[in-house]
Amino acid sequence: MIQLATEAALEAGRFLKMSVGKIKHIERKQGQELNLVTEIDKKSEEMIIRKIKQRYPHHDFLAEESGSHEKQSDYKWVIDPLDGTTNFTHGFPIFCVSIALEVKGEVVLGVVYDPNADELYSAEKGKGATLNGKPIRVSTVSKLIESILVTGFPYTIKDNPDEIMRHFKNFLVEAQAIRRLGSAALDLCYVAAGRLDGFWEASLHPWDMAAGVLIVEEAGGKFTDFRGFPSSIYKKQLLATNGLIHEHMIGVLGKSK
Repeated sequence: MIQLATEAALEAGRFLKMSVGKIKHIERKQGQELNLVTEIDKKSEEMIIRKIKQRYPHHDFLAEESGSHEKQSDYKWVIDPLDGTTNFTHGFPIFCVSIALEVKGEVVLGVVYDPNADELYSAEKGKGATLNGKPIRVSTVSKLIESILVTGFPYTIKDNPDEIMRHFKNFLVEAQAIRRLGSAALDLCYVAAGRLDGFWEASLHPWDMAAGVLIVEEAGGKFTDFRGFPSSIYKKQLLATNGLIHEHMIGVLGKSK
């Protein structure tokens, strides 16, 4: 199954890279004027689902563009065919494909492919995480003031910008630096690879984080909600770190209450 996910991610990712600058139509999702979708997102998703269905026709799917395909299977593929659509529409080379598999509600494998950097992140439950086949580990930074963090802003930010900006402002004075890349899946993979030390974001969807969260955990990192409680890909809040700065980040997030 990890091989199938890898093949699907590579094929879709190469299609995305080939399609930069060739978008014919951009839509805005209902009720979210900042949330874009293109025919490239949809085609990528169709490619991935078709490939997996050829091998596993009775599995369930949860995909960003087509929603839930339920057949009451114990197996569910969670797919983001183009994470970073806004970047993609501008030709900004930070976007990826994310594919995960849940078995009886537990994510057991995840693959994220960045076609611009030709970087393939993958993980299987209990088997560690890799980047292009080589093991990766989270960073060893233990002080927030020495850490580089990353975050994202929800498409609904106009509805409630204050709390989001309070978190951002609080981390600005506590961390060494903050980045905003525009792809939650890659944010998580960068934490897993030790390039970034922590990531927080609210209002995410399962397909944004399913593969990336497993990759972080298998690289030795930690994933909870903003209060430090165990979380899941079906909850909106995500805090993922190298584990060493986790409690400090929880403390900073708590200042906004």
